[in-house]
Amino acid sequence: MRTAGFIFLSLILFQLADAQPIRYEVSFPNAIHHEAQISLTVTQLPKQAAVFRMSRSSPGRYATHEFGKNVYNVTATDELNQPLTFTRTDGDIYTVQTHKGTVKLTYTLFGNYPDGTYMGIDPQSIHLNMPATFMWVKGFDKRPIEVKFNLPSENMGVVATQLVSTEDRFTYTAPDLQYFMDSPTKIGKLNIKEWKRNNTDGKPVTFRVALEANVADSTADGFTKKIARIVDQAKAVYGEFPTYDYGTYTFLANLNPYVRGDGMEHRNSTMIAVPIAFTGPERVLGVFAHEFFHCWNVERIRPKTLEPFNFEKSNMSYELWFAEGFTQYYGELLLVRAGLTPVNEYMYTLTGIITSKQQTPGGTYYSPIDASCHAVFVDAGVSIDRTNYANMFTSYYFYGAAVALALDLELRQRNISLDAYMQAVWKRFGKTEQPYTVDGLRTVLAQVTSPDFARSFFSKYIYGHESIDYATLLAKAGLSIKKSQEGKAWFGTIRYSESDQGLIITASTVRDTPLYKAGLDIDDVVTSVDGQAVSKSADMANILSQHKPGDVIQVAYLHRGEAKTASVTLAENPAILVQLNDSATTDMQTFRNNWLGGK
Repeated sequence: MRTAGFIFLSLILFQLADAQPIRYEVSFPNAIHHEAQISLTVTQLPKQAAVFRMSRSSPGRYATHEFGKNVYNVTATDELNQPLTFTRTDGDIYTVQTHKGTVKLTYTLFGNYPDGTYMGIDPQSIHLNMPATFMWVKGFDKRPIEVKFNLPSENMGVVATQLVSTEDRFTYTAPDLQYFMDSPTKIGKLNIKEWKRNNTDGKPVTFRVALEANVADSTADGFTKKIARIVDQAKAVYGEFPTYDYGTYTFLANLNPYVRGDGMEHRNSTMIAVPIAFTGPERVLGVFAHEFFHCWNVERIRPKTLEPFNFEKSNMSYELWFAEGFTQYYGELLLVRAGLTPVNEYMYTLTGIITSKQQTPGGTYYSPIDASCHAVFVDAGVSIDRTNYANMFTSYYFYGAAVALALDLELRQRNISLDAYMQAVWKRFGKTEQPYTVDGLRTVLAQVTSPDFARSFFSKYIYGHESIDYATLLAKAGLSIKKSQEGKAWFGTIRYSESDQGLIITASTVRDTPLYKAGLDIDDVVTSVDGQAVSKSADMANILSQHKPGDVIQVAYLHRGEAKTASVTLAENPAILVQLNDSATTDMQTFRNNWLGGK
């Protein structure tokens, strides 16, 4: 049996080694109207139907995005360029039933949405996310891939990608489909800046910023130096850089008014698009910090639920509170540690993430695992019907960040830190590239602390949704939480549209707020409050300013055209603000510096 198994394995390895690459060729004959012409040629096909398809999802995304809608003019030919018959078996699937081992599929692709998820074609700027660009043949995921670009004459031809270069400067390769689909590519007028670092094993690492922006070279230099500071602080969290597949990590950055806002992580690169007239503002640095932190957390510390990534459907994960949420926490924290965000401004970040946990129904009544599972609907997924997210969902980004903050402060009171926990998770799951589960994360926390602490923390705040005593946790760092609207009467945080009839409620009222309890909801028209007609938001604010929490007032409104009244008991505005204490002790300042100071 061992001999037969060895022979069988050798045969498979021989076939893989001898397999011809899948070859793509990309041309842009109508780039001015955002079209590309793409062909893929597959040889050595077995004598069975060849199924070609467009992806429905993309690495770093969890919902479906239906990239096949931008594919048309599909043709199929054989090795002699003779037409082959195919059937469109689904909106994004094309099946060639009969062939002689070689199929060349050619199609037109439209792309005018340059961001981290989709793609954009312009004569001067080619901006590609691979799942939004390339069809593929099912069953041949392990075949090597080669792609050749034939560029418009107006294109400057500077290429930034994690694909592997060849002797032909516009031909690149990938070892397999998963790597290819994880390799965004930009071609155009790019300003490339590089710097090097040595990893802890002594091996050099090259970092690159490939910047597409209308800025002076000196501005690009200054911006790159700030990103380098972020990179160094991220390394300090884990103690080392990952082993990048080809020794290089690239930030592909498109900072222009014509792009769409998005940041998307990849194994050895990240694609960042921010729609601004770039002059080097600090506000974009958080996107760079977040996406770079992902080269550990998500790209190598990988949830089992996302491994391998399925391009044919949505990808649900129980662990996004950790994968995205802990990354969200560190993305902002790195800016403080790198000296790019002042500590006093970081208080607003803390205010936001604590509010997401403590003052939203999603954080109050549902667990972060529940929030993570909902990503298949909310992660830039498209739908037209209304949802009740205001009352059952809080972003796993901010919910996870709130959990990370609590855990970090808890661990620091035990003379540990969240950094130490992340290092332990890295060593257990990241360096070994063994996919993890929620219970695996709990097991590592038990090793860093104790089984009882880990069991309690996960029971209360990961599997459960208990409230967190942030005031006590923050006090150790000389921070406090105050009510920013103390004593102010409040209906709820309501969005209105002004009309001649009154104020139209334009979003769902939120659970446990006064208007929700009184029975008002979206599309109701508030006509008067406390006997006073209202038609502008200022009218409502003026009336509320005349009352105090606990007052009961009458609200007249229209519900589907029917006049109604309700008694509303006003509450105190629960808004909070995290602030630095002027009287922080030396111990508090030391605690704070150990937490927020550069490493």
